[in-house]
Amino acid sequence: MKNVAIEQKDSKNKTPLQKVIFGKLKKENFHKDVREKVDQYFQSKNISKNANTEMVVKTILILAGWAITYMLILSNLLSPWAVFGLALLHGFCTAMIGLNIGHDAIHGAYTNNPKLNKRIGLFFNLVGANDYVWNISHNIVHHTYTNIPHHDEDIHQIPILRMEPTQERWWIHRFQHIYAFFLYGLASISWVFIKDYVKFFQHQLGGHYRETFPKREIFRLFFFKAIYYTVFLVIPLLVIDFPWYWILAGFFAAHFVEGFTMAIIFMLAHIIEGTSFPEPGPDGKVDMPWADLQMYTTSNFAAKNPVVNYLFGGLNFQIEHHLFPMVCHVHYPKISEIVKQTAKEYNLPYLEHETFFGAIGSHVRVLKKFGSPAPEAG
Repeated sequence: MKNVAIEQKDSKNKTPLQKVIFGKLKKENFHKDVREKVDQYFQSKNISKNANTEMVVKTILILAGWAITYMLILSNLLSPWAVFGLALLHGFCTAMIGLNIGHDAIHGAYTNNPKLNKRIGLFFNLVGANDYVWNISHNIVHHTYTNIPHHDEDIHQIPILRMEPTQERWWIHRFQHIYAFFLYGLASISWVFIKDYVKFFQHQLGGHYRETFPKREIFRLFFFKAIYYTVFLVIPLLVIDFPWYWILAGFFAAHFVEGFTMAIIFMLAHIIEGTSFPEPGPDGKVDMPWADLQMYTTSNFAAKNPVVNYLFGGLNFQIEHHLFPMVCHVHYPKISEIVKQTAKEYNLPYLEHETFFGAIGSHVRVLKKFGSPAPEAG
């Protein structure tokens, strides 16, 4: 891997900002070694790095759950409270589409066919998000600048949440471990109505700068948003024989479940005890290679929990995902032991929390730490 030097620019003045440069690789290095060992694993087993039968079956089940709950909601056969319960389940199925299907496809991990990956990734758009913005903000920015303050947008969501130690501390942050979880529930509804539009038309997204915005992508943004609003707001309001406020309440509840599910999974991977937030030096240099950075800034959780492994797109194996984003997540449990052993050989950390709720507790403690007033000197 060569040095990564990505030029950033000010979104208004379009003047060059600091470059971020990762440390040079030695001839023998962790990234090269772990890639060779993982490649050897797939070759020795004679299996593809992409989706297998398990993944295809999972995809069918998730999409079936998503479609059936939607049709039952529109059927007018159930009571308002039954429909409300279905809305919650539908929101969870929508999160599963994002975490399992869309995420893998946009990373190029679902299949080795780029065109097919793009088509499968359209499900991301059909559930209200935008694949073009996600590819930039997540695949490029987050995966390159993981946990680097002011470069990784995933740790700079909204100012009312203080997710890294260099951010200005406000008085309200001391309560963020309480209100953060409510804000997580608003993540997806903000995403489909606000976030995509704002990020799409920003020249600067973290460490990625765009001079212009592709006309084709502008059309796709508004086209798929219109489809989403029509299918999940207009049609229910026209078809369901409930008062409009019941329908809007169900729509909001579905989004709350979806947003909370997706947000908490990503938070437990990086905003958790043990992870680092390395700052570039005056010359813009982060004094370690990119792959080493991932080991200091990323954590796994609940690796032995089969329910978590199945439902959340393998993102509890976040270390493996960051090192091998183009490997389908169903393979992460198998290659995790290879990564763990190789990290040990290179004296690199392999951060992990044994349980899901233990990881949540760790996340809460980090929120408290970043929200608490700094201790006085002396």
